[in-house]
Amino acid sequence: MMKLYGGIDLHSNNCVIAIVNGNGEKLLTKRLDNDLTVIQSFLKPYKNDLTGLVVESTFNWYWLVDALMEDGFQMHLANPSAIQQYSGLKHADDKTDARWLAEMLRLDVLPEGYIYPKEMRSVRDLMRKRMDIVQQSTKNLLSIQSCYMRHLGYKPSSNKIKQMAQCFEETNIDDINQTFSSAHTSTAVYSNLALLRCAQQQIKHIESQVLKQVSLSPEFRLLTSIDGIGKVLALTIMLETGTIERFASAGNFASYCRCVNGSRTSNGKKKGSTNIKNGNRYLAWAFIEAANFAMRYNPAIKKYYQRKLARTNRNIALKTVAHKLARACYHVLKSNVAFEDNKAFS
Repeated sequence: MMKLYGGIDLHSNNCVIAIVNGNGEKLLTKRLDNDLTVIQSFLKPYKNDLTGLVVESTFNWYWLVDALMEDGFQMHLANPSAIQQYSGLKHADDKTDARWLAEMLRLDVLPEGYIYPKEMRSVRDLMRKRMDIVQQSTKNLLSIQSCYMRHLGYKPSSNKIKQMAQCFEETNIDDINQTFSSAHTSTAVYSNLALLRCAQQQIKHIESQVLKQVSLSPEFRLLTSIDGIGKVLALTIMLETGTIERFASAGNFASYCRCVNGSRTSNGKKKGSTNIKNGNRYLAWAFIEAANFAMRYNPAIKKYYQRKLARTNRNIALKTVAHKLARACYHVLKSNVAFEDNKAFS
């Protein structure tokens, strides 16, 4: 029996399934509702002959990939940001998209994503939620500083605002009214403080929940030997990385962490940019955070940053430190050794 290859173009309420044979000939294409029983029933006659099924890594792939894997199908997750559609197509739709997924698998040119183990996925997603709340917290903090700067000509420090948020229950709107001449401005600041207080509480709650459920594996425990990486950042890096063996080199890992500049050159001249957002945005955030902390506590890293800052702007200098830390983490994890700043930041 000839080998078969399948592609599933998944949407929010339906999916299109295409199956091709070993010669690339389309056998069938079908649009189905996102009903697991219906999808499994449709695929069952081809189960023994299907070499693999490809699903695009969309926002809602968990339920379908997990169920079909449990049902015995060989599943592949396609990286949508790396897929290039066949340029010869004059008309493209869901059916051609599904068929192209199957065709890339047949030709062995599928840009494949990592199917994160189901048992750890919920914890990883909880840490992602923590990062979202941290960003919301920062947004409210900056909004408060902006109000002070705009109306009073100065801005309180971040620590001062965080202390105000922690004491929010004792803070009365009348106290803020005494600071600002406009009641509307006072209400805006009061609202920001309330949101900041709530965010701080939820961040602590998530951290306590994660630390109860998950402990750092031995190799990832070594990450805390790096100045700037504590338990929370080490957990984020561990949960987002998965297994370090899936990266062939330190450069591949740094690229996945979005710490590598994306550019296209020809004859020594820049001809454009590549997809700079290809990679893991949560690891990118984690290493920028680690870089900010590392510069405070490690003189060698601070000196390296200052040398870079003398020749370029702050963002690029900070990204360079993050890049160095990402490469250092790779070697720490791969070789199971403690961090040495004299090797990473010589």
